[in-house]
Amino acid sequence: MGVWIDTDMGFDDIAAILTVQASGEKINGLSLTFGNTTLAKVCSNAASAAKVFDWTFPIHAGADRAVMGNVETAASILSDAGMPTAGLSLPEATLPPSDPAFFALCNWLSKDEGEKRILALGPLTNLAALCLARPDLAGRISEIVWMGGGVTSGNHTASAEFNALADPEAAAIILSRGIPFVMADLDFCRKVTINADDVAALRAENGRNAPLLADLTEGFLNIAAKRGRTEMAFFDPAAAVAFCHPSLVSLQPVHLAFETAGHITRGRSVVETRAHKLAPETSFNASIITEVDANAAHDTIMGALQAEARR
Repeated sequence: MGVWIDTDMGFDDIAAILTVQASGEKINGLSLTFGNTTLAKVCSNAASAAKVFDWTFPIHAGADRAVMGNVETAASILSDAGMPTAGLSLPEATLPPSDPAFFALCNWLSKDEGEKRILALGPLTNLAALCLARPDLAGRISEIVWMGGGVTSGNHTASAEFNALADPEAAAIILSRGIPFVMADLDFCRKVTINADDVAALRAENGRNAPLLADLTEGFLNIAAKRGRTEMAFFDPAAAVAFCHPSLVSLQPVHLAFETAGHITRGRSVVETRAHKLAPETSFNASIITEVDANAAHDTIMGALQAEARR
């Protein structure tokens, strides 16, 4: 038993992985994708994080561009490193040779029976490739919980959340396969926030990674501060809480689709909650998170970060 994480390895991805580990879930592997920054830098971030945080699970390089060949990154917000900081940064590192993400995912899904749950934290390109090339193995995925999409609005554009905009075709491909799919969207993630008190709590710890975690958390918080806000949504770890602690969230079945055309609307999440409005032979194909115990989610995430900061 175990889970798989598909990630574009920014700081909130690291926080999500630490949250999953703290829950007691065994991580069977990580697949990497472009997103927060280029795949090359994502791989460097992953190699460095593995060394710094003593991760022993295998890490596999995956998609360097979207299904249709586009490369959209969030470097304009997160820096070329994909990880803003108030001081310390991850050291440069090189990912050791390993199987490509596609073959690693195939191997994992081919193994013993049991649940095969995936937490996806970036563009869905790796998982879409699996659906296209090995639909037989994709059908063995028990559930995908994805941090992406926006029920009411976007963030990278007015219409689209970044992970959706970076590869909306990938999201459409996955939804076409009928895999159980939970969208941890912007509206949900914005209910789980961090602030300056959380940075101070990390700085108060005395473990070897406390200064690094505090600087990275403050760098992430500064994204909001530059926009006049005192709190920052903790996107990926919020999705990790939904993944590992489903009792803290409420789900609603929906029909979900993504706009794949149009300069203004590309990547937009189209969510229909009304069964009677669905076209004939169309049914609900996903779930969205409508409610969360935000305090418990926050404490779960910060508990994982503080445990690492005092280690």
